[in-house]
Amino acid sequence: MPDDLAERTAVAPIVDPAHAQAHPTRDGYLQAVAQARRAAAAYYAGEQALLDDAEYDALYARIVASEREHPQWRAADSPTAVVGTASGDVEHSSPMLSIGNVFNSEGLRDWAAKLEKTLGRPVTRYTVEPKIDGLAIAVRYTEGRLALIATRGSGHTGEDVTSQARLVAGLPARLPAPVTIEIRGEVYMTDADFAKGCDLRLAHGEPVFANPRSAAAGSLRAQRVYDVPLSFMAYAAYGVPAEHAHSHSATIEHLGTLGIATTAQSSAALTVCADIEEVTAAVAALGARRGDLGFGIDGVVVKADLTADQEQAGYSTRAPRWGIAYKFPADTRTTKLLRIDVQVGRTGVITPVAVLEPVQVGGVVVTSATLHNFADLQRRDVRPGDTVHIRRAGDVIPEITGAVHDARPADSAAYTPPDQCPRCAGDIDRSNQRWRCARGRACGEKATLLYYTSRDAMDIEGLGEKILDALLAAGHITDAADLYGLDVPTLAALDRLGTVSATNLVNSIAATRTRPLSRVLTGLGIRMTGRTLSRRIARHFGTMDAILAATPAEWEQVDGIGGERAAVISAELVEVAPLIAKLAAHGVNMTEPTGPAAAAAAAAAAADTDAPAGAALPLRRPDGSPMTVVVTGSVPGLTRNQGNEAVEELGGKSSGSVSPKTDFVVVGEGAGSKATKAADLGLPVLDADKFAQLLTAHRAGDHPTAVAILDTVLPRTAG
Repeated sequence: MPDDLAERTAVAPIVDPAHAQAHPTRDGYLQAVAQARRAAAAYYAGEQALLDDAEYDALYARIVASEREHPQWRAADSPTAVVGTASGDVEHSSPMLSIGNVFNSEGLRDWAAKLEKTLGRPVTRYTVEPKIDGLAIAVRYTEGRLALIATRGSGHTGEDVTSQARLVAGLPARLPAPVTIEIRGEVYMTDADFAKGCDLRLAHGEPVFANPRSAAAGSLRAQRVYDVPLSFMAYAAYGVPAEHAHSHSATIEHLGTLGIATTAQSSAALTVCADIEEVTAAVAALGARRGDLGFGIDGVVVKADLTADQEQAGYSTRAPRWGIAYKFPADTRTTKLLRIDVQVGRTGVITPVAVLEPVQVGGVVVTSATLHNFADLQRRDVRPGDTVHIRRAGDVIPEITGAVHDARPADSAAYTPPDQCPRCAGDIDRSNQRWRCARGRACGEKATLLYYTSRDAMDIEGLGEKILDALLAAGHITDAADLYGLDVPTLAALDRLGTVSATNLVNSIAATRTRPLSRVLTGLGIRMTGRTLSRRIARHFGTMDAILAATPAEWEQVDGIGGERAAVISAELVEVAPLIAKLAAHGVNMTEPTGPAAAAAAAAAAADTDAPAGAALPLRRPDGSPMTVVVTGSVPGLTRNQGNEAVEELGGKSSGSVSPKTDFVVVGEGAGSKATKAADLGLPVLDADKFAQLLTAHRAGDHPTAVAILDTVLPRTAG
């Protein structure tokens, strides 16, 4: 553990030039300029990043501080004077300038005060929109046809990348009107684009992309035999008719009518604000949603909305005075890879895991990260001792996106994957990207049994690890179904168990026969599922027979299951079918009480009463679709997992993250950031005690009381 851990985890990197320290010598300053230019060249070219976001911001801040204290030092190629790199021969119709940065609400208010001083009056109104982490481009349409796409390049000239236009969603080849217009915006990769792009790279024997930003920049330039998906979002335009050019918001709205993707249409929609206080609130709300947008943003752009205000404010030598970027803390950092461990899952999947020198990423201290699979690890040539890039956006599990090969130690040795299963020393099945012990689940029989008996699965009270060890060693059990054949004499013969404890354990095991199908599915530990998805599957199909008979098309009707996941789940079910049959033969329940049949019966029951439509399942909308509910903190009488189960029992869809799509949030004692995020987004909140009362009323069949409780948070559900 590094000596400076406390400093690294408690203090964010200095990125605000107002608080940065100038270089003591001009040579130090010039070295920093050269380093920044190299990093910028790699950044704009879409290559592997030489510096992470925080490191570049800190470097840039020191350059600014040095030039402020020693203006005579300023180099002609300083990043404060030059945008991008001098590449390409397409001359821009007007310079593609950068934009100034602020890093806190105080800086934002200071910028607004300076703008109002420049105007001599208050700003009429502002806009707030996401700062997309992509590649800036200029797009020209002539008579409605796409004629040219150019990168920003130096800001004055850029590179012609028109041939790659087919890759970019949001840039139609032809507009619905024969207009001549120039549009500016960002080419970027959504999270889905990035995942698909990495899969395509691996399928063609190439290393995965380092990160979405460099992947977008590189793909827009590259000529490949396969197409990597890209997306576009517009943030400005020239040549807009006067009736749509009086404000930035009107221009963006007009672009949307032409079929151009804009910030107004995104999940982080453009917001118009009356004053800087509304701006500050909008910035905070967008920051809270950063991890749920489906694409990367590194800040928020704030602009004076009216064109008249912009024209009066004008430009500095490098940036508009009427706009500013509020920068978020970096979600990509670098740290040292200490070693690579290998984990074997309960289904036999073998996974490399990076053990890291602790580093703060996105407000969380990261000590380990996923390396996906061994083929990916070898293609990227990531080794112990490397300086690696770590990415964590929102609540995403930290991942290594690449290594800084130039910083590799001289004695570095390539990583050698295991040649046998680390758990049982058996053969490894390498036929898929994710390696697996050839013995499959048999390799991890103890881990599989522990998972089956755990609280979140079948919850067999009194059956701990030591008893399982004894049962396995004696040969009394080989799988979960064998548990139901155990009797008191067999258990009482185990060391230190006794007749009373054995009797209690037999009764505890027998009681689990009535657990709902969702618990059985969870306990089986099907790959690519978990507690939430198991509940969703059980409620969708209703019975194990329906699950086993489901076609690929039927699987894809389940929320959260696509073709690839459906194939894996189906194959897993075939593998565990004999165990399922054994469990059923022992009388284990294979139906879900809140599945399709139960829902139909509840609806029929409601129809026979004077209860409002949908009251039988309070968390169903009038059209029958489930409400999305997040439970945070403790609910009286329920464990955390039981709280999520209760949401689905009431007809809703439980979610682990708060987003604008959340219908309401249940907040109990010990609630943390999710409650704060709900408040930032202005979402309805239901007290955990009320939620417990709602559940009790529903279970008692008291539909009016259940609906009345829900009406306190969502009045629109009444009637």
